[in-house]
Amino acid sequence: MAATAVRYLRSVGAFTTAPVEALPRPQLRAVGDDERAPLDRGEFRRVLGNFATGVTVITSPAGEGDGPAGFACQSFASLSLDPPLVSFMVARTSTTWPRIARAGVFCVNILGADQGDLCRGFAVSGADKFAGVVYDAAPVSGSPRLAGAPAWVDCTIQAVHPGGDHLIVVGRVDALGATEEDADPLLFHRGTFGRFTR
Repeated sequence: MAATAVRYLRSVGAFTTAPVEALPRPQLRAVGDDERAPLDRGEFRRVLGNFATGVTVITSPAGEGDGPAGFACQSFASLSLDPPLVSFMVARTSTTWPRIARAGVFCVNILGADQGDLCRGFAVSGADKFAGVVYDAAPVSGSPRLAGAPAWVDCTIQAVHPGGDHLIVVGRVDALGATEEDADPLLFHRGTFGRFTR
């Protein structure tokens, strides 16, 4: 692109002998202690809790010496149609995330209205989250695809960006499907699960 611009400038007689130095890329980093806005954490959560979201479980296949990994996630979103990308956010303190990162792949299981208990099981830390859970393997990544989930999205990790005390994970969609087109979604609002009423 730069070479094309230089050729064009030369063709119209513009002065191009002194190249312009590109500005350095800014470093991505978390907000420093001296940059924090004077917000109460409880108030932040209370106000943002008014935004209703869907609920997912992010899973990845078993690694060396480990079973499959998974955690409940409400910060999932569609990101791009071309190329097909999705994103989710995960806390930097997550003990599950390093296992998903090592696998390099994940499956987003979009939960239905009757799967609140399943979600709670994946929201705990330190337990065998897959005990008694029925699943099969997603077609490309081999990540657990949870039985009864109305839809699933099979992905490869494309990029990971810092976002304060969280990481923003971008996934390239390799396969996806909806098993129950008319299933109601599991919603999360003000700290509780709810249903969509038609």
